Amino acid sequence: MALNFPNPSRSYDPDRRRIRFWGHDDAMEVPFFLEEEVLFKLYPRTRNAEAAMLESFDLGRERIFEVAHRAYRPGDRRAFYVLTARDF
Repeated sequence: MALNFPNPSRSYDPDRRRIRFWGHDDAMEVPFFLEEEVLFKLYPRTRNAEAAMLESFDLGRERIFEVAHRAYRPGDRRAFYVLTARDF
């Protein structure tokens, strides 16, 4: 089964300045982190506040998931994936 994102949950970590979200490959949960600089790149008017970051994530969800698909390697035993502005 391919990577998919059936769970719309996401959370903002202000200490690490990134958003966490999850994908699934069959029964395997695949954690991702999106650095906040990505949101500023995609949506330059994003305010530096949790609600604004999550709103920008939701607006860019399709593009973010496309990049997550490219980064993901089935069978890779990483604990998580980090998407940065360079990935976009």
